[in-house]
Amino acid sequence: MIAEELKKLIDNKTKPIGALGMLEALASQIGSILGTTTPQLLNPHLVVFAADHGIAMEGVSAFPQEVTRQMVLNFLNGGAAINVFCRQHDIHLQVVDAGVNYDFERNLPLGDGKIAKGTASFLQGPAMTSEQAEQCLLNGKAVVDVIAAKGCNVIGFGEMGIGNTSSAAVLMSKLCGLPIADCIGRGTGLNDEQLLRKQAILEQAVANYTGTANVFELMAYFGGFELLEMTGAMLAAAEKNMVVLVDGFIATAAFLCASRIDPEIKHKAVFCHESNEKGHRLLLAQLDAKPLLGLGLRLGEGTGCALAYPLLKSAVNFLNEMASFESASITNKS
Repeated sequence: MIAEELKKLIDNKTKPIGALGMLEALASQIGSILGTTTPQLLNPHLVVFAADHGIAMEGVSAFPQEVTRQMVLNFLNGGAAINVFCRQHDIHLQVVDAGVNYDFERNLPLGDGKIAKGTASFLQGPAMTSEQAEQCLLNGKAVVDVIAAKGCNVIGFGEMGIGNTSSAAVLMSKLCGLPIADCIGRGTGLNDEQLLRKQAILEQAVANYTGTANVFELMAYFGGFELLEMTGAMLAAAEKNMVVLVDGFIATAAFLCASRIDPEIKHKAVFCHESNEKGHRLLLAQLDAKPLLGLGLRLGEGTGCALAYPLLKSAVNFLNEMASFESASITNKS
């Protein structure tokens, strides 16, 4: 069994057992995902899915909806934080329009996964149709299929969408059986009054919901196009035995949905950081996930994935390059 082989290799490195802490578990996990005791991280990619949300028009965000398309253009121009970090760590960045409320020029280097120009507000009805939800999952899978064909075996996911913390919070609330108050945060920077308004709106939306607890129905009713495309992408990456990098609150909510569809995805996922969004720590606890970093981030975009990626490289490198007690002629403890 490869997990046993990896444990033996790691324990026999020139160090006390467990001395590299979480890096040891990370090295073992990566080796298990890739099916080898000498894993290599190949052609790393990060995909940012972008879309608009009808719920944003209800006053749940500190920023107006047009910021979504403005930030997409910023990504394409190389000016966002995720651009900086991906350049720094040689990660290929791809931006996908999953449903931005804007018609982008056709000659832009922008992936086309557009379902519609934003979801409907889920305050009084579903954000999207079941057909649109299904298409989101297929679109996410298609993105990963193309990337995997390029030899990529490690992939992270980010998002951009004004209002998407609301979708994530409601999905967390419904799927985990938690009150909205425990799941929401300040998002893009709400003040106390705005936060109370956000809570009241989302509690009313949940009260108006008369559907079932089925994950597909919940995703269609409360989800965002970018969140669901990310869910489909995560499922596809896990199916291909790629290392799946999970970013912050929105990405973890997408992962929560994916895990309800395929519980085995947990073994393929690396949780990159614990964000400063209030519900993220609780959501990570619900998933029994141990994040690599705790930097107080709350930006999204996949920034936590890019920042954590060097730790994955370190884990792989110590596994492949660090001497054993035998090869270094060092006496092991009795």
